[in-house]
Amino acid sequence: MAGRSPARFIAPLALVAFALALVIVVSSTTGDGGGDTGAQGTSAPAEATPKPKAQKKKRTRKTYTIKAGDTPSGIAVKVGVPLDQILELNRDLDPQTLTPGTKIKLR
Repeated sequence: MAGRSPARFIAPLALVAFALALVIVVSSTTGDGGGDTGAQGTSAPAEATPKPKAQKKKRTRKTYTIKAGDTPSGIAVKVGVPLDQILELNRDLDPQTLTPGTKIKLR
């Protein structure tokens, strides 16, 4: 073994040590209940009951630009508008001939 570098043996050991440390860190941060059970009830109130964020008025879109592969039902799910409403507002909408770039009404 004359002429072989000691790094050739140390590098795999360092890799195994790193992988083991990574597994320990990840398993301790997942919160799967396997952590320290002696400190129950000491968490901050913010963690137990998060404060609701200020309610912003959600902007609703008036139109949608059709993209390749879109279907009327897929658009309804994507934008959160009932399919019946989309079909009622766009009477000339034919699911077989949806063209990318075409704008349709949502409300």
